[in-house]
Amino acid sequence: MTQRHPFHLVDQSPWPLTGATAALFTTVGIMVWFHFNTPFLTLFGVVMVILTMFQWWRDVVRESTYEGQHTSEVGSGLRWGMILFITSEVLFFFAFFWAFFHSSLAPTIELGTCWPPTGIDPINPFQVPLLNTAVLLASGVTVTWAHHSIIAANRPEAIQALLITVLLGLYFTALQIFEYYQAPFTIADAVYGSTFFVATGFHGLHVIIGTTFLLICLVRQLKFHFSENHHFGFEAAAWYWHFVDVVWLFLFISIYWWGS
Repeated sequence: MTQRHPFHLVDQSPWPLTGATAALFTTVGIMVWFHFNTPFLTLFGVVMVILTMFQWWRDVVRESTYEGQHTSEVGSGLRWGMILFITSEVLFFFAFFWAFFHSSLAPTIELGTCWPPTGIDPINPFQVPLLNTAVLLASGVTVTWAHHSIIAANRPEAIQALLITVLLGLYFTALQIFEYYQAPFTIADAVYGSTFFVATGFHGLHVIIGTTFLLICLVRQLKFHFSENHHFGFEAAAWYWHFVDVVWLFLFISIYWWGS
């Protein structure tokens, strides 16, 4: 039967089912881990998630790169999907900023009517947080460099810029782990600790996800998957990385600097 439309009707796939099952095992496993100190179900769920991600992404790469299924109409749909996803992520972080400012702009008597609350020694924003800001801003420059290199069909520079971006992402994560290890307060230290670690922790998770995204793009670039006209997989990663950069700037200014 001849296809008379530019859209890609995907084949039947087991990965949505295995992904949902893996997510169920992971979340139930975390509860079991917390209550019974048994991490095996969680580890099984995480392994299932990783295997599903690998095989699902493999199928999408095959459809776009080798089968030519991602036409301009499909690409437009993917772009709108990514835009809506990032919009949902903006609202996700908006909730954390709302929680922070709700407590910090008008501290209650339980917090000592001051912010940071009495007894909290905040992290110096001009040490590790400032270095992390410089690292993420530099990574934003290198990912833009990689984008322009792909458009200009300059493969060596695209690979170099992508590699630098991935390394900067890993460096940021290492610095944040060091910062958490040295922090003079914990997530259990009332409102300040919970808002700080939830907001910065979820951002750190997004950095890890974005670094993984860019690492996959680096592998694909090494395998000649991207051309100057067909590289939305990289564009999506770049958009996501710029979003992560912007969120960090708001975190640094509000929680680290103003909040301290």
